[in-house]
Amino acid sequence: MSEKDLMKIKEGFILRQVADNYLVVAVGDAVKKFKGMITLNETGAFIWKALEKGATEDELVEKLTAEYKVDEPMARADVDKFVNKIKKANLLK
Repeated sequence: MSEKDLMKIKEGFILRQVADNYLVVAVGDAVKKFKGMITLNETGAFIWKALEKGATEDELVEKLTAEYKVDEPMARADVDKFVNKIKKANLLK
């Protein structure tokens, strides 16, 4: 894995489970730049947790296919969609 391909969630964001919902909120200095919260489903929370530790897109796809009954093309499409959304929200290092 090259350092260039590694993606990681920026510091200042935490994931919390409230009943059946997963919420991402900004804390500390991140509150100044990010207002509101993000709601994730179970799969989104699974990907988020992997990104907290750092992962490449290929690793995310691998983790998703191992955890859920989903084929590689579907997992890749889901990962791409999720990663693009959080990149646009400027949540990745």
